[in-house]
Amino acid sequence: MKIEIEKYADVIRRLPNNGQHITAHTRTGQIVVYQAYNHQIADYAVKHQQLGGKHYSYSRMSWIKPNFLWMMYRCGWASKENQERVLAIWIDFADFENILQQAVWSSFNPFVYQNHEKWKEEMNNKEVRLQWDPEHDPYGGKLERRAIQLGMKGAVLESFGKKQIKQIEDITEFVKDQKLNIDKGSPYELLVPIETIYNLSNLSLSKKIGTT
Repeated sequence: MKIEIEKYADVIRRLPNNGQHITAHTRTGQIVVYQAYNHQIADYAVKHQQLGGKHYSYSRMSWIKPNFLWMMYRCGWASKENQERVLAIWIDFADFENILQQAVWSSFNPFVYQNHEKWKEEMNNKEVRLQWDPEHDPYGGKLERRAIQLGMKGAVLESFGKKQIKQIEDITEFVKDQKLNIDKGSPYELLVPIETIYNLSNLSLSKKIGTT
């Protein structure tokens, strides 16, 4: 596995306890986002290093999550139906931030939008949705710190799935191995991808999406 890992205990010591942060695994110029799919979609994605095939639909909204444990909460550690395979997807910082630039909050935020009408206008005209949700511990318990997830549709999703992806890695076996530590009641033996806070250099964008 190309993703670097660390003990969950180190994550607890290093990351802040609260606030809204983009926490993600990165390497030079690239960020990892996670998605979970059924076997047919995952097989195609790994083989072709892009999203597609007869089982994948570009007509639906698709969500990406840069936070590993949020993805594990969502897919039940690769146990939920149609989420049996977990993919780590590498994209360039520039493409990730371009997606953020096009994001509209999925619910009205008076600190970002002048009024409901302006928010609804952006909802109708833009193809990316942004949500901040509580991060979760390995057992699914909510934390005070919040994680970002981004939903894409239309041309933005097509560009992401067919052009922007630099690498797709199937990390399902790693996920299942770490689930054994959870089942044994040993969360401090749990290994997770090394994640740090992704700080945006564009301060107006950071304010728009609500990072702490």
